[in-house]
Amino acid sequence: MDGKANYQVEELQLSDWFQPRKRPDVITKTDWLAPVLWEGTFDRRVLEKHYRRRNITVGLAVFATGRFAEENLRPFLHSANKHFMTGYRVIFYVMADASFPLPHIQPSPLRTFKVFKVDTGSGWPDGPLEPMKSLSEHIISHIQHEVDFLFSMAANQVFQSEFGVETLGPTVAQLHAWWYFRNTKNFPYERRPASAACVPFGQGDFYYGSLMVGGTPRNILDFIENYLNGVIHDIKNGLHSTYEKHLNKYFYLNKPSKLLSPEYSWDLAFSPPPQVRYVKVGHISHRKL
Repeated sequence: MDGKANYQVEELQLSDWFQPRKRPDVITKTDWLAPVLWEGTFDRRVLEKHYRRRNITVGLAVFATGRFAEENLRPFLHSANKHFMTGYRVIFYVMADASFPLPHIQPSPLRTFKVFKVDTGSGWPDGPLEPMKSLSEHIISHIQHEVDFLFSMAANQVFQSEFGVETLGPTVAQLHAWWYFRNTKNFPYERRPASAACVPFGQGDFYYGSLMVGGTPRNILDFIENYLNGVIHDIKNGLHSTYEKHLNKYFYLNKPSKLLSPEYSWDLAFSPPPQVRYVKVGHISHRKL
């Protein structure tokens, strides 16, 4: 499958499958004309026809590290095996702590599981740094040749319904469910000018959640490299900013080609508002990885 990452999604026009007028109650397009996916805005039949002709493979890297990783990983994998890209070839890359046994999952047809142990005891102050560093190494060595698209997700999530090809794109960002409904002036960006994650006051588009990021393998690699360089920059300057804030800085400078609405990452501790008609992925906010 060498050359998978060169796949061009631009062959399918936005107007062929995206129907923003069906959801006048929410934001459906960005200022840079990227679609924001909500239930009712996309025609999956058109997308299915397009992607099935191209025989795609999709990767899903899940990070299972930290205190609750072991109990989170089983429901994540079971639900992903059932709902993630049903009918397409999927490779699950499980990036897990070396300290616990992995659950046995019987893969559905077209599914493959690959497990990589991650050493999280390096002493770096940012939790996701070592898993992300490991993922970048795997992307370079083999993932970029195995899949057309790649998603990176935290394990404290459960797929509730179909997570399909409507989510595919060169760069895919997840809108933060809590901050989507808040005033943009109050977004919790990193504001310290000396930090590599800084988004200056008065600037910024949306606030993105850190539980999921997607795109082509090469674009995921570009994000990871920017994140790792940002962390190193901050450490040298005696600063520490979170993974989520570095992610928001990256998407401030590199606008995502597709945004997933809060339906794709809803906190299961709260009842969804009317705008969230169909929860596709739920997460458990009180269990920090």
